[in-house]
Amino acid sequence: MIARYTRPDMAALWSESRRLSLFLEVELAATAALEASPSSPIPAGTATRLRQLYAQVGPLDPRRVAECEQRTQHEVLAFLEHVEEKLGVDARWLHFGLTSSDVLDTVLALQLREATQIILRGIDDQLLPALRRQATAHQQTPMIGRTHGIFAEPISAGLVFLGSYAEIERAKVRIQRAQKAIAVGKLSGAVGVYGSGCFSPDVEAAALSSLGLSVETVPTQVVARDRHAELLLALSLFGSAIERLSVNLRHLQRSEVSEVEEAFAPGQKGSSAMPHKKNPISAENLCGLARLLRASASAACENIPLWHERDISHSSVERVIMPDATTLADYMVQRAAKLVGGLSIRADRMSHNLLQSGDLFASEKVMLALVRTGLSRQSAYELVQRHALSCVADRGGLSFFDRLRADPQVSERLPEDVLGHCFEITTHLQHVSTIFARTLPE
Repeated sequence: MIARYTRPDMAALWSESRRLSLFLEVELAATAALEASPSSPIPAGTATRLRQLYAQVGPLDPRRVAECEQRTQHEVLAFLEHVEEKLGVDARWLHFGLTSSDVLDTVLALQLREATQIILRGIDDQLLPALRRQATAHQQTPMIGRTHGIFAEPISAGLVFLGSYAEIERAKVRIQRAQKAIAVGKLSGAVGVYGSGCFSPDVEAAALSSLGLSVETVPTQVVARDRHAELLLALSLFGSAIERLSVNLRHLQRSEVSEVEEAFAPGQKGSSAMPHKKNPISAENLCGLARLLRASASAACENIPLWHERDISHSSVERVIMPDATTLADYMVQRAAKLVGGLSIRADRMSHNLLQSGDLFASEKVMLALVRTGLSRQSAYELVQRHALSCVADRGGLSFFDRLRADPQVSERLPEDVLGHCFEITTHLQHVSTIFARTLPE
């Protein structure tokens, strides 16, 4: 299912042919660094000759590696066998002094660094601009705010999108931080102490630097898995940010609310049984995918406590969650950007629902105005609450404003113009521009 939606660059990154090419890239970087070290056993020019020959003979064949692996039951040895077939005698110097995890973990770091870059590029180029456009377009579009799903006080529709913009920005920073944490390799041998006598910390650092990677601080046979978990947790928090927006958009599309509406393409169908249906399918889809991202993060955390210097209980898990989670996150970027960009914002329905609130949104302002006149807060609360609840119970009767105006306990303290000021929606939105300015300072 995931492959169906994978974009070409992400699909290519996780393909077996790309993985094998990265295996060889790491092996060549290690060989070149070892060759350049003092007292190197590798003849001068070996790494260059291997690279030139590789350019001539063409890419490695995943099918041939799979054939070798059927016999060896070991993917790295199968890879090395095929490389020797392709590159000849000089290939014996590849993997000199290394262990399989040196290659596997360093390659995984390269893949994850690139995968996160694809995700970050989508966030910057598509998702954040879509959120920003909707936020700024509706900075002063009034709508009723809701707490517990119940009418509360007015907000602006732009704040719905601005809040998600800020949250996605924070998620982006976490992904960037995790990208740096994961851009770490190791070429330190079987248990991480350079025991083969071939590689030293300096040679390892030189090889990894040529790949744009840092050195694992305290390696075992593997790179520590808290790094990978940090990335998956960052992606899961990004998914949860998308889900929070999507949940709210789903509620705002309910028939009795109808304040926003997803794009509906010509020829699109909403229900196999009911031709009238236009469902919030993108928002619902994104909520489901966020659950998968969180599940991947949980699995990544389970991978942290490996036995001693290494076991392979993490390996089978990572072969699923790393391609899937990064692909899911990338897809969520695209789908969320399309959802937000195509939304219809129904200001008329927002205005209608504000009126449906019966002006009860002014209850706090009236209460505070009464407190300013010297009435105790408790007395002011009970006075306003009595009229508010009567207004709710007697739909179609006197409005909240008229009930308050007719009560001597209110009118003797609040002249009609002061009372009326409490009901002005603009006073609720007077600081919205400040919130925008601190979120979008440019």
